[in-house]
Amino acid sequence: MQEYLDFLQANQWLTIAWLVIFGTLVFTSIKAGLSAIKKITHQQATLLMNRENAVVIDVRGESDFKQGHILGSKLLPLSKFKNNDLASIEKHKDSPIIVVCNSGMTSSQACQMLQKLGFSNLHNLQGGLTEWRSANLPLTKK
Repeated sequence: MQEYLDFLQANQWLTIAWLVIFGTLVFTSIKAGLSAIKKITHQQATLLMNRENAVVIDVRGESDFKQGHILGSKLLPLSKFKNNDLASIEKHKDSPIIVVCNSGMTSSQACQMLQKLGFSNLHNLQGGLTEWRSANLPLTKK
């Protein structure tokens, strides 16, 4: 035990860095677990769409949307979120909503904005359309 204490005293910066990383990991894990926004996989998304008629909102740009999107998804770029131009989805406040982008990062921001506006049943597609494509799931260009 004394060897550990000697190591910690000799390597204070390393110890501090380790504690900060560990604390950050614990904080983000707890925050994700308590969040009302659920991260879901592509399998869970298809189940939500098929069983609960989830609304899929694509927050990418219009050109990306035209190159391929999930069947039945609605284009609602992140710029409309920032301008509070969400009239097209107001009626879905209590419906399951799956928010999609290319990688899952932009859609996470959109989910947080929707949550602040009173949307309650939010899901962020983990890995975004990149993961969707890698699983060979269908996309449409219509």
